[in-house]
Amino acid sequence: MISLLKFVVLVCLATASCENDSKDAQLLAEGNSKFTAKMFSEVAKKNPQKSFVLSAFSVLTPLAQLALASEGESHDELLRAIGLPNDETTKTAFKQEDSNLRSVKGIDLRTASRIYVANGYSLNKDYAAVVRDTFHSEVKNVDFTESQNAAKEINTWVEKQTNDRIKDLVDPNTLDESTRAVLVNAIYFKGKWKYPFEKHLTSDQDFYLSHRKKVQVPTMYNKEDYYYGESAELNARILELPYNGDESAFYIILPNDVVGINQLLEKVKDSSVLEKAFKGLYKTEVKAYIPKFKIETTTNLKETLPEIGVEGIFDASKANLNKLITNQKDLYISDAIQKAFIEINEEGAEAAAANAFIITESYTESTIFAANRPFIFAIKVNKNIIFNGVYSPSLVKEND
Repeated sequence: MISLLKFVVLVCLATASCENDSKDAQLLAEGNSKFTAKMFSEVAKKNPQKSFVLSAFSVLTPLAQLALASEGESHDELLRAIGLPNDETTKTAFKQEDSNLRSVKGIDLRTASRIYVANGYSLNKDYAAVVRDTFHSEVKNVDFTESQNAAKEINTWVEKQTNDRIKDLVDPNTLDESTRAVLVNAIYFKGKWKYPFEKHLTSDQDFYLSHRKKVQVPTMYNKEDYYYGESAELNARILELPYNGDESAFYIILPNDVVGINQLLEKVKDSSVLEKAFKGLYKTEVKAYIPKFKIETTTNLKETLPEIGVEGIFDASKANLNKLITNQKDLYISDAIQKAFIEINEEGAEAAAANAFIITESYTESTIFAANRPFIFAIKVNKNIIFNGVYSPSLVKEND
């Protein structure tokens, strides 16, 4: 009888723990939704009438690592940015999300994290344990005074983690004798369509940049039962293209107006509007015309993050990254960059992103869905948007 009681107590405790972990993961999903909307808006401003891709989701990891390494207002600012209330929730949420991502079916999804520390320095013991247990982050010492070699080592690791899609992430000119650490993380996604597009049906079709300007782009075709919806609030239509495994999908948010991309970008600043639109999708037969494309984008996070409330870590007098390196104060972020890549073709999608934070001391009938004007796209895995961007090809040939 005693053993049975103990067993019941343990089961209850384990269940309670799982419920708490689930709540923390939900908080992270909500935080990611808001953070992604803010970062997407800022990157869109910096890339007017251009295609771009980003992974705001992958920026959350280094920001969380920095939150756990900081104190004071800088610490609180980072927690507000990622949408989590405290350090314990941060640890639980990221640990749970890492487990969730590793168990997603039908796709190749990899995340990796590494902290490079200057020779002669070491991470604080407690902090090293936290980043290892929470983010599976590796730690390695390098000689930053040999900037070319250090950058080559970091960039080689990034290339390996992203299937050679992200190259030259770190510029050797950003490393020198004052560099104490470089936080690097990478995310790689490759998914095959649940309903593949047949290559012989791909053809060049008109893509409208305005009412009078159009270009020819290679466009894929498929007729299938897809989830589709129309949003009056967004003045747009949405199509979901699922990947194998049914746990991830590519979404196209297509403005109803040929020149409606700017208005759409303004509306998706509110992440709840887009999430509401996603929930309104229903299955129907769709004739889908989708461009093939490849996009690579470099985003200067040092310019972008302060615009969405992350400022302190870039200020030597406010960063307070005092829990990071043993016996080192006055640390701040001197450079932060993301490189992202996406390719959409008949087989599916491949996408990758990497970030480096350099720390220095101081719709009965078939619905026709023709994505033939600039649109927003997103890749969602479970509840999280892990990549998003805009497709708007440059004007190669004008046809009036």
